Amino acid sequence: MANILAVDDDEAILVMLRRILEKDGHTVTIVSDPAAAGRMRLEQFDLILLDVMMPGTDGYMLCGEIRERVDCPILFLTAKSGEDSLVYGLEKGADDYICKPFGAAELRARVAAHLRREKRERFVGIGFERSRFNFLAKQLTVGESSIPLTKAEYRICEFLARNHGQVFSKEQIYEKVFGYDGESDEATIATHIRNIRSKLEACDYSPIRTVWGIGYKWEEQ
Repeated sequence: MANILAVDDDEAILVMLRRILEKDGHTVTIVSDPAAAGRMRLEQFDLILLDVMMPGTDGYMLCGEIRERVDCPILFLTAKSGEDSLVYGLEKGADDYICKPFGAAELRARVAAHLRREKRERFVGIGFERSRFNFLAKQLTVGESSIPLTKAEYRICEFLARNHGQVFSKEQIYEKVFGYDGESDEATIATHIRNIRSKLEACDYSPIRTVWGIGYKWEEQ
């Protein structure tokens, strides 16, 4: 379940938001002072709900201030349904809006949809007992050690790891990793594998297995 922040100057609305969302198992922090919300540790939240019309620092201003600090979904709660207002809110960094008045079912559905999407987008790696791939950073770590792989070596490792347990010939690895238009040939795969193994063995880690007469596979010992 998610950790959600709701910011609105209307205490009654905050209580309602918390009551509705807690029924789905979420932890909801409510704040009536937008300036105070801006001083919070916002990285702890999985989703933020912001009222637009608040005294002092309104929702637009607060969103603009915090967007560079957080990458979680920000949803506006607004009575302004005009296109210009909604476009302006999205330009300030919001991900969506919920027009007031709204029902409990719509609120829960919108929040759930954004949390599902966020979960999918944040799945950027794959982990094994001793190693983990960060697909965005193109990085393989073994324990606490970052393995200094070349671009080609990393791509081979990621391909094999994504297909854990499956055996691929040198030709198949070359085609899948470098494509038919690659500038080398499958004979280079053996050299890359040898270099990869040398780097991984420095961490006492040997996940690339040779299946004699066929090829290679990624398999934890």
